[in-house]
Amino acid sequence: MKYLTEKRSLNYLLFIFLFFNFNTIKAQNTNVNQDPKFEQLLNEKRKVNSSITINNRYKIQIFNGTSDASKKTLIQFKKENKNYDATIIFSTPLYKVWVGNFKTRIEAERNLNLLKKKYPSAILIKPSKQ
Repeated sequence: MKYLTEKRSLNYLLFIFLFFNFNTIKAQNTNVNQDPKFEQLLNEKRKVNSSITINNRYKIQIFNGTSDASKKTLIQFKKENKNYDATIIFSTPLYKVWVGNFKTRIEAERNLNLLKKKYPSAILIKPSKQ
C-alpha cells in the first residue's frame, strides 16, 4: 500500500511539474536574415518562368536527359547558335532542351533539318496547353 501511495504522489508531482512547464513554454521567435540578392534572383526566375509560354508555336527538342547534361547542352547550343531562343523544360523525370519558336511547321522542319546535323536525336514538337 505504501508503494502505491508513493507512486501516486510521484505521478502527481510529475503532473504538476509538466503542467507548469507546458504553461511557461512560449513560441520561439526566429528571425531569418535573407540575402538581398536572393529576392533579386527570385524575381529573375519569375520573369523567366512567365516568358516560357506554351503556345501554338513549334519548337525543336535537341536533348532529353539529366539536369547537368541538359545545362551543358544548353550552354553549348547558345554559344554556337545565337539566333535561336533556347530553354530547359522539366518534365518528370527528365530535362528537355527546347529551341526555337517557329510559327509554321515548314519553318520548324527547315530548322530541324539544319539542327539534326549536330543533334541527330532532335525532334519537332508542338507543345500543347494542358
